Amino acid sequence: MAIIYPVIMCGGSGTRLWPASRPSLPKQFIPLAGNRSLFQETVARVAGLCQNGGELVVVGGLTHKRAILDQLEEIGVSAIILLEPEGRDSSAAMAAAAEWTAQRAPEAINLFVASDHHIPDAEAFRQSVGKAASAAAQGRIVTLGVVPTEPSSAYGYIAPSGPDLSAVSAFVEKPDQATARRYISEGYLWNSGNFIVRADVLCQEIAERAPAVSEAVRSALAGAEIDGSCLTLGAGFKAAPKISVDYAVMEKTTRASVLPVRFEWSDLGAWDSVHASGEGDVGLHILEDSEGCLVRACDGVMVAAIGLRDVGIIVERDAVLVTDLKKSQDVKKVVERLRKLSPQHLDFPSARPLETLEAGACRLTTWLRQAALPAWSSLGQDETGAFEEVLALDGRHIATSRRARVQARQLQVYAEAGRQGWQGPWKAVVESGLDRLMSAYLRPDGQMRTLLAADGSPLEETAMVYDQAFLIFALACISGVTAKPSLEHKAAATRDLLMQGADAVGGLKEAGSHPYQSNAHMHLLEAALAWEEVGGGPQWTVLADQIMHLARTKFIDAETGNLREFFNADWSPAIGDDGRLVEPGHQFEWAWLMARYGRSRNDEAVIADAWRLYEAGLKGVDPKRSIAIDAMNIDGSVRSPRSRLWPQTEWLKASLILAALSDDGRRAKCLDQAARAQRALWLYLTPQGLWHDKMLENGSFIDEPAPASSFYHIMAAYVQVRQAVIALNPNMSATLSLA
Repeated sequence: MAIIYPVIMCGGSGTRLWPASRPSLPKQFIPLAGNRSLFQETVARVAGLCQNGGELVVVGGLTHKRAILDQLEEIGVSAIILLEPEGRDSSAAMAAAAEWTAQRAPEAINLFVASDHHIPDAEAFRQSVGKAASAAAQGRIVTLGVVPTEPSSAYGYIAPSGPDLSAVSAFVEKPDQATARRYISEGYLWNSGNFIVRADVLCQEIAERAPAVSEAVRSALAGAEIDGSCLTLGAGFKAAPKISVDYAVMEKTTRASVLPVRFEWSDLGAWDSVHASGEGDVGLHILEDSEGCLVRACDGVMVAAIGLRDVGIIVERDAVLVTDLKKSQDVKKVVERLRKLSPQHLDFPSARPLETLEAGACRLTTWLRQAALPAWSSLGQDETGAFEEVLALDGRHIATSRRARVQARQLQVYAEAGRQGWQGPWKAVVESGLDRLMSAYLRPDGQMRTLLAADGSPLEETAMVYDQAFLIFALACISGVTAKPSLEHKAAATRDLLMQGADAVGGLKEAGSHPYQSNAHMHLLEAALAWEEVGGGPQWTVLADQIMHLARTKFIDAETGNLREFFNADWSPAIGDDGRLVEPGHQFEWAWLMARYGRSRNDEAVIADAWRLYEAGLKGVDPKRSIAIDAMNIDGSVRSPRSRLWPQTEWLKASLILAALSDDGRRAKCLDQAARAQRALWLYLTPQGLWHDKMLENGSFIDEPAPASSFYHIMAAYVQVRQAVIALNPNMSATLSLA
């Protein structure tokens, strides 16, 4: 049996269904004949045809990305979504889907269907597709011709050459009523706009008969950007001639066939056809002494009508249409008049523009200066100098144990704040915090114990590699802003103690349930790079080189470009789920560090690896919520759709540093990703300088205190944002300073 890739075409604006259908939410995405939208009904009708290995494909405009994703999620169906940067009519849209399909299965059958057709008998439709697919497998381009039920000037017609499935004799335009009656008497069929064709056949036909379309589409696919299940076609798509598939191919090809079908079909192109469906009424309404009327009222509006016959009343919040249903086709005339009289009513009121990278950077700077840094240096540090592990979202103190890594992270945050010019008490915060860390957390051997109780007594004596890495990192940042040489001596001693336990390839064994992991090494690399940047000794370079070699040869999967989390003792991937785990946040964090490392050494190979990690990380960005999720598997499947705060900061940092290292088309992409990541970060931050940590799949947050550990990620993101934005606009230097 043929493999079928159904393709749902989401173009068209449905202007004859104004005011309910408008460019930002056209008719295919609104319920017109039932509770589900026409698009959702179409998905339900064709999704089952993918059973033999095909995939559902949706082609739509970039502006409708959110509507497509939301409506697919509502009915629990997944699809590949090809997004057009601008509409270029049906030939380019179909060519893109056919080329994409042909790259995977050249002889697969594409079923092209409009997203806005009303076909109540889904099973009859699928049976017709099955019959047409047999002919398509032999190289025919089959269209479904609906046997007319009445003469209509709303549809184009097809002249078949014989009964049943036969070659097409002619395609004809929408006729007047007299011509439509003649066409029906001569056996013509309505042109439904559904096509069934082998992917490679359509690619060949378009290449031969509309080569400019083919060339533009291939360029667009080559330059496409992948965002989860969405593939945004490259700028080359805009060069495609704006021509329908009827003109480009169907009227010229020798392969056209038509299959007569008798199931109920309508393109619901005007309000009279919506009324004829019998399911078009929506909302609260009262009809008194009225017959044959269609009423659609938006939420909160009651419509009452008296003594009307065959009238349509369509009420939206900003516009009302009252029409004789027999004159429904004339709504397009009203739309044309609106273009001059009141263009703001051509579309729904627009949402607030998305915040730009620059605007978000200014807001983040102010938030840090006025809210976060003051809050965590007062409410977040006690009289002993110890930093709080968490703060309640109303600022209340919560007694809990305190991890060594959090103490080191907060020291690094306030040292960095001082370096960035913050006028608050950063020096006192750092001095008291460092004194507390040295007196309470250091073991006799000079390494940090893991955990203290709320009263300051030791709870866990284990020296974690992760914790020592953050001690070394904090000391580097403090040294950079205070110029105390003794701090490097302490950091070097901790480093040397750690490295005594390194194995033959330079790997370190971590305490706890996952002794062989990449994460602890990542933070040790960050610490080594920090010491390099503040002028530390050559052993920091040796350490950075050693960890980078380990990452490139052991941690990163050569086939997928994903960074694994857990390993066996020989640094081969751990067995089971541990070995398959991929965290998008760590993909980005490693990409950021590798880009820094590659830039400092002018090593293009390392930078190329950073790009691979970054691209792999982008697969973990949920296109619907536009946030980086917590966890995937090595095969790209979602393991945890939840999303913590910190991966958003790493997405932001990696996007910005790679933008700075690129002067080709990838730079604009990275800057766009950075703006998205910054907007994602703002979802978590509160005006009081605190934050939510864990977002559930439905977009709500777990009700819990703000963890101090997130501040390190936020501050690092701010520093990278400031560097990047000032590089783009030096005039913003003062605006983005914490001073």
